[in-house]
Amino acid sequence: MRIIAGALKGRRLVTPRGGTTRPTADQVRIALMDTLTPRLPAARVLDLFAGAGGVGLEALSRGAAHATFVERDPRAVAALRANIEALGVGALARVRRGDVLRELAALDRAGEQFDIVFLDPPYDADLVETTLQSLGGGGLLAPAGLVVAQHFTKRAPAAAIGALASVRTRRFGETTLTFYRAAPASQVDVTAP
Repeated sequence: MRIIAGALKGRRLVTPRGGTTRPTADQVRIALMDTLTPRLPAARVLDLFAGAGGVGLEALSRGAAHATFVERDPRAVAALRANIEALGVGALARVRRGDVLRELAALDRAGEQFDIVFLDPPYDADLVETTLQSLGGGGLLAPAGLVVAQHFTKRAPAAAIGALASVRTRRFGETTLTFYRAAPASQVDVTAP
């Protein structure tokens, strides 16, 4: 896996051995970054279920100001830290090792806010909906922020989750990216679960 574009273009990334992580395919990363390009300069990015950090590192290469990575697998965290060091972006990156939902709660309590949140949980779990619920109910998303969920095409998350409303989808065979924005408070259904 390599950085596709930007200041770090062509730099190789270390990926963990084994089947515990599934790197985002180049085609999906290209489409994602092309869509996010206008939002990337100076953005604060949160890369959830980060694996070796391909998405967050690509965002840094394309001008994001900072990336926070959350990953619990020790082999993936080791690869992620090696990539950050090899690319020389330690001042722009932070790694949080742990369960995504617990780390989201901790980031929320600390008053952190992000312009772009990307999540790519394991396809065999219901973590997309659970993570979106956590993001849709907290204050982690900056005003006009964007959440992008990568998921199995046949298991699409709800169009509205908490304060989040789906604004776009991009399909790549079995993989789909669903883009969410925070809905204005007047449009949020407070009775929805």
